[in-house]
Amino acid sequence: MGMWTTFRSVASFDTLTLDPVERRLKRVASVEDLRRLAKRRLPAGVFDYIDGGAEDERTLAGTSSRFSDLEFRPRVLRDVSEIDTSTEIFGRPASMPVIFSPTGFTRIAHSDGELAVARAAARAGIPWSLSTMGTRSIEEVADVSDGDKWFQIYTWRDRGLVEELVGRAKAAGYTTVWLTVDTAVLGRRERDVRRGMTLPPKLGPRTLVDGAVHPAWTWDFLTHEPITFANVVGRHEQDGSSAVSLAEHVASQFDQALSWDDLDWLRSFWDGPIVLKGIQTVEDAKQAVALGVEGIGISNHGGRQLDDAPTPVSLIEPIKDEVGDPATIICDGGVRRGSDIVKAVALGADAVAMARPYYYALGAAGERGVDWMIDFLREGLERTMALTGCSSLDEIDRDLVRWR
Repeated sequence: MGMWTTFRSVASFDTLTLDPVERRLKRVASVEDLRRLAKRRLPAGVFDYIDGGAEDERTLAGTSSRFSDLEFRPRVLRDVSEIDTSTEIFGRPASMPVIFSPTGFTRIAHSDGELAVARAAARAGIPWSLSTMGTRSIEEVADVSDGDKWFQIYTWRDRGLVEELVGRAKAAGYTTVWLTVDTAVLGRRERDVRRGMTLPPKLGPRTLVDGAVHPAWTWDFLTHEPITFANVVGRHEQDGSSAVSLAEHVASQFDQALSWDDLDWLRSFWDGPIVLKGIQTVEDAKQAVALGVEGIGISNHGGRQLDDAPTPVSLIEPIKDEVGDPATIICDGGVRRGSDIVKAVALGADAVAMARPYYYALGAAGERGVDWMIDFLREGLERTMALTGCSSLDEIDRDLVRWR
């Protein structure tokens, strides 16, 4: 009798759930867990496109690991009974200093693609960004999201098409433009080379076998409309209606003559904030501010362009020290936890931006996975602020962290 009583007092059984997404998310505790789950659920070529980087992937690894070279200097006996993570980005409210960066071909992770991520970001009160090479159109996203939406442009050789896209974004209520400046040519992404990756994925013996062992993804892929570059369908010969390698697309379409002088061209038809995405030196940050650019997107393209490029978190402080307050400084890349957000803000960033974490979440569990990831970041941000004695973002300063 005593043994039975003891067993009843300690026994605990989870409630059985038939919802497969809920079951999956119950086993997730971090962004890395989402990554591992996405790796199991996605075909190898798709996962490697999302997860991979340039050449030997040293920059890819360092972009995240560099955050671990910072340690906190916690302050105690502070009133942290209420934590306020809210901020403003270009004068618009955000529930926390987080921006979802643009990603191309998002529907290869899940058929809802950009629609799912935009809805989740809007519910969370954070800005979300649509890529020129997105798989949902400017207008489709605007129809499902009333949140703060940004539009990212590559400068194509067809400048008229770029002007048309930006005009459509403005008409649909997008507030900010990212101008990506680090893709004069495509970095050598050797995982994609080995896989023969094309966008959209083409069906061949290898992909058929890979799809057979990932039936849920394959069913989702085959039972929804074809993946295309939704914003240029019918407007361009390479609109994604036929398979093409990303390297071929960039080489044939992107304008390698893009220069600082082209900022005037962009200003001639866009009057909102501009963020240069791909700043990697103090000198270029100074030049951008001198030319009136509102946002500095410190980014190495997620380690996907130039291997041995600097890590964004390493550049926050020197750029902040040099340019001061005129520009909004965004640390784009490497963030995996709420504590990383605190570190970036302490060094001088106004916000962080990220893409892979929500891409993993989308591949792992669809829109609900993205919701989970946002909640994970928010809880980590609040917890880290409480443990370091900061009740608001204004209290996070340079003395809060030091390099090891």
